[in-house]
Amino acid sequence: QVQLVESGGGLVQPGGSLRLSCTASGNIYSARGMNWYRQAPGKERDLVAQITDGGRTNYVDSVKGRFTISRDNAKTTMYLQMNSLKPEDTAVYYCNMILVTRFGTFGNYWGQGTEVTVSS
Repeated sequence: QVQLVESGGGLVQPGGSLRLSCTASGNIYSARGMNWYRQAPGKERDLVAQITDGGRTNYVDSVKGRFTISRDNAKTTMYLQMNSLKPEDTAVYYCNMILVTRFGTFGNYWGQGTEVTVSS
């Protein structure tokens, strides 16, 4: 069984920073693509950032230059460094990983979500 656990959310003032983490555990052989999504109140869940198993990254325009996605394959962990936060970044942030299990199967796994609130 595979589980993704997120941490690092909280309340921060505009202009501040937060670092989100997401660690996968269980019968994992390797990790492929990793993604961060967010869902603001009353809105759909949207992709924020993604990183391939080769380390290539991609960001939604609204966070480019402010957010940085990274990964530690040895720990099956990914991070989202969020700087210069704005009130419009307020949302529940979800991590998502494409993992290969020790049984040879591919799976699309989600974290439980961590809340980020940007407010003065």
